[in-house]
Amino acid sequence: MIRIDRIRSVARRALPHVAEVGYAVGSFGISFTMLRNWPDPYGYWRDTDVWAYALLAAVYLPLALRRRAPVVVFGWTAACVLTYFTLGYYHVVVVCGTGLALYTVAALCPRRTSVRCAGIALGVLLWGTRLAEPGIGALSVAFVTVTTVVCWVAGDGSRRLAERGERLAVLTRQLREEQEERSRQAVAEERLRMARELHDVIAHHVSVISVQTGLARYVFASDPDTARGALETIAGSSQEAMAEMRRMLVVLRHGGSEGPDALTAAGGTPAPDPGLGPAPGLGRLAELARRVRAAGVEVPLTVTGTPYALQAGADLCAYRVVQEALTNVLKHAPTATRAAVLVAYGPGEVRVTVTDDGQQPFSVSPSPQPGHGLIGMRERVTIYGGTVTAGPGPHGGFEVRLTLPVTGGR
Repeated sequence: MIRIDRIRSVARRALPHVAEVGYAVGSFGISFTMLRNWPDPYGYWRDTDVWAYALLAAVYLPLALRRRAPVVVFGWTAACVLTYFTLGYYHVVVVCGTGLALYTVAALCPRRTSVRCAGIALGVLLWGTRLAEPGIGALSVAFVTVTTVVCWVAGDGSRRLAERGERLAVLTRQLREEQEERSRQAVAEERLRMARELHDVIAHHVSVISVQTGLARYVFASDPDTARGALETIAGSSQEAMAEMRRMLVVLRHGGSEGPDALTAAGGTPAPDPGLGPAPGLGRLAELARRVRAAGVEVPLTVTGTPYALQAGADLCAYRVVQEALTNVLKHAPTATRAAVLVAYGPGEVRVTVTDDGQQPFSVSPSPQPGHGLIGMRERVTIYGGTVTAGPGPHGGFEVRLTLPVTGGR
């Protein structure tokens, strides 16, 4: 099978060259026959001899190489035709060779070169019109002029069509490369979004579980009720983590966007698991505060202004920022006993502030680079045109401030 494919490949590459040779030999054979059999009872032309056939072969046979060296072949053909006309042989049989050589130059060479060659071809062919039979000299001049123009126009049109095809091929290749680059960027962005979601979902619940596990271990023997409460908090946190993980998997499986609408597949088909419920939002901050409160940090929640519905993605974004801020309190501020959450609904924007009372800001780290949580906050908020700042609070501790623009909010 491989050998057959190789033979086919070689045949496809050789076919154009075989066709060129066949055309050149066939043209020579037809012209040879015409020259030999054309009657000349009045002696208008020089008697056909070996030089006439040799010049005829010199005109047509090199045309097999016309695509490899179009200008050289045209120059050779024009010189042979000029010699042929000058010697006075029957002139019609070499006109086609000149026209084909000119067409090839016009099709493969720049226009400036082809125009010069067209002028040379016209001059050579006009020189041959002196051999026309009496009474048709003017017709011969018109014929060779039209032939020259048609051959040049056809060749030039072929060249422009080929150039247009090359430009189209370049544009197609560029478009394909741009599409591949966009696909790579989309994959990278999706991977980043997945990493951000995994961090937000897992880090918070694992932090709560870790704190409660330590508490349960510490009071397991001395205070069974407290240990039992810690275990219940662990169970609830793990169940909620599983629910959020399942929700995220549904979103990824159906290619949806963040938010409740992500649970609807393309085309309006309901998601396969309606029991997942809506994605988290500012309306579920009380549950989040209760969970962190169970881990030993007081979380007073204050809402100012008149609450209004946010876009699903923006609502989830605000929730995740609060969740990450409280998670950082549990992970990096062991002295903190209080983390206040303030949500302010204003005209056109929602402002969220999370302030803890830890003595050491949880962002202090030997590494100069911010943690993945803070990076994820900024990336998430940037998507919705908001801003987030994180740093030491005005009265100690650490403070995270979020400002999220809202379209149509009031």
